[in-house]
Amino acid sequence: MDVGSNPALAALTCCTGFTCFTGFGRTDGMPMATQEQEDAAVHAAMVAADADRWDGGQPRAFSALLDCWAHQVAGVEEGYAWCLADFDYDIWCRTTLARVWPLLPPHVRSARQSRLDELDGRFRAATIEWPGRGGEEQWWLWRFPRLLGIEPGDSYDGGWPAGWVRMPFPKPDAVRVIV
Repeated sequence: MDVGSNPALAALTCCTGFTCFTGFGRTDGMPMATQEQEDAAVHAAMVAADADRWDGGQPRAFSALLDCWAHQVAGVEEGYAWCLADFDYDIWCRTTLARVWPLLPPHVRSARQSRLDELDGRFRAATIEWPGRGGEEQWWLWRFPRLLGIEPGDSYDGGWPAGWVRMPFPKPDAVRVIV
């Protein structure tokens, strides 16, 4: 069947960042929302969580938050070369996702849960839990990279690299520093 000639089966890419087929029924027993209704619900969740704009005021789509989290996870996996304050700032997108997630329509959450779980699992694997912390609701805030890089010209004495020395505990052996 030529999907392009049948508007009821046309694929749409919406602000949720995935392809929706408007002619297919949902599996959760709920009636199929129109694309406009779904987009409006996702946008309302973004607005309610104060997540609909980038710094500077440009509109931000929900899919951009997941993409940002994926980018940050990949950077941590490769070895994080910035300081603790930058790391705390760079993972803002996961905190924003946590604010938006419960406000999203259930079928959008369901469609994206596996990607979020995969990214969270990769982040956990690339980081170490802060000693004495655990089980926190915002668990990502209490983790730090396993692999840290130092900036060219910085000296390194075997402990925390510059930018991480304010950590309130000695560098665990599981943290590798790339010189």
